[in-house]
Amino acid sequence: MPPPARLYPLRWHAEQERLKESPKRFAVVPAGRRSGKTEQAKRKIVVEALQAIGHADPRFFAAAPTRDQAKAIYWADLKAMFPRRLVREVRETDLQIRLWNGAEVCVIGMDKPERIEGRPWDGGVLDEFANMKAGAWGENVRPALSDRKGWCWLIGVPEGRNHYYEINHYALHSGDPDWDSFTWKSADILDKAEVEAARRQLDPLTFAQEYEASFVNFEGRAYYPFQEATHCATLAYNPRAPLIFCFDFNVEPGVAAVCQEQTLPGQYERGQDGLVRLDRPITGTGVIGEVHIPRNSNTPAVCRKLVQDWGAHQGEVRCYGDATGGARGTAKVSGSDWDLIKAEMRAAFGDRVSFRVPAANPMERPRVNAVNTRLLAGDQTVRLMVDGKKAPNVVKDLEGVRLLAGGSGEIDKKATPLLTHVSDALGYYIVREFPVVKQTATVTPLHV
Repeated sequence: MPPPARLYPLRWHAEQERLKESPKRFAVVPAGRRSGKTEQAKRKIVVEALQAIGHADPRFFAAAPTRDQAKAIYWADLKAMFPRRLVREVRETDLQIRLWNGAEVCVIGMDKPERIEGRPWDGGVLDEFANMKAGAWGENVRPALSDRKGWCWLIGVPEGRNHYYEINHYALHSGDPDWDSFTWKSADILDKAEVEAARRQLDPLTFAQEYEASFVNFEGRAYYPFQEATHCATLAYNPRAPLIFCFDFNVEPGVAAVCQEQTLPGQYERGQDGLVRLDRPITGTGVIGEVHIPRNSNTPAVCRKLVQDWGAHQGEVRCYGDATGGARGTAKVSGSDWDLIKAEMRAAFGDRVSFRVPAANPMERPRVNAVNTRLLAGDQTVRLMVDGKKAPNVVKDLEGVRLLAGGSGEIDKKATPLLTHVSDALGYYIVREFPVVKQTATVTPLHV
C-alpha cells in the first residue's frame, strides 16, 4: 500500500541530509524561516513512532511555545502522515495519536512546561525553541527523557543571544558526544527571488536573524535605524481616514501615540554621495500626535486628552495597545484599563471606534524588529515617519531607548525609565498590523 499523500518526496539539502542521518541524541537546529526544519521534524516523529521498539508504550512529543501554536503547526499534518490502517485512536481534545504498535504521539504547548513531566518519553521535538521559557529544557524536558534515554530536536529561528544561543554554543563546542548542531539559511532552500524580496523588506539585523539563522548580538539603541533627518517631517492629517490610537499603560508618564497610514514625504536612498532624496511616493505609518502626561496620570486622563485633541475626527477610530490592560485594578480607578478606554472612546466616537487588542502581548524582540523594519527596510525604504513637532516624545523614545547590555535583545527599562512607554505603544500597533513573521505559519517544503 502506498504511503499517505502528505508524505510527498522532498528535495534534501546536504545539511538536512546530515541531520536526517545523524546518530546524535540531541540535535540543535537553528535554521532560516520556511526552510524545511519543521517538515523534517514531523517526519522524524512519524518514522520514530512507526519503528518504535524496546518499550510497550513508546511515547513521542511535538511541542511549540503555546498549545495553539503546537496544534496549528503539527496536529493536522501528523494525523495525515500516519497511514490510517496503523492508527488505533485519535484524541482530538488531548491532541494525541495512538498507533496499533502501542506508540503514542502527543502535541504539547510549552507555555506550561510541566505538561511534559510525569511519564517517560522516547523522543520529541521542541519547535521555536528560542521562544520557550529559558528553564524548560533543563528543568522539565531533559529529566523526562532520562528514563528511556530519549532523543530530542531543538529547532527554530534564533532570537538574539538567549538560551537558544547558549545551547547551540554547547552543541558546537562542548565536545559532548550526545550533541550536535545543524544549520542552514533560507537561501539554501527557498527561491532566490523570494529571499531577495525578504531582504528588501526587512531591516538588516532582522533579515540576518530570520532568514540567515544568525544569532544576532543586539546591543546599543533599540530602534537603531531611526535618524531625525530621515524620519521626521511635517505630516498630513486626514479627518476622514482611519485614526489609530496606541496605548501603553503607565502613570508617570501617561502616554499614547496617534497614527494614520498615509503617503509619506519624499524618501531617501544611500548612494556614493550619501543620502539622496527621492520623489517616489511611499505609503506608510505617520505618527501625527501623542499624549504625554508627565506625572499623576491614569487611563481616563490619557483618553480625555485624546478626545480633546481628536474628538472632531469624522472617520473610523482604531485602538491598539498593551494586552495586560485587561487585568482589573491596573489603574488608580475602578475597572480594567481597557474597560475604561472603551467607555471613554465609545462616548466620544460611538460605533466608529474599534478595539484591536490581542489576548496576550507579542514577545518584545519581534515587536522591536517590526518597528525597525518599518523604520528602514533592506532596500532603504522608510515606512514609518514622525511629525517631530506634534510627537516630540515619540522622537525621544526612538532615539533614546537602549537594549539591555549582555542581554538577548531585551529593552533596558531601567536605563531610561521615563522612556520606552510611548514607543512600546507604537510597537503594539505595528507588530499587530505589520508583523515581520507570523508565528503560527507552517512550513511548506519544496517538492521534487
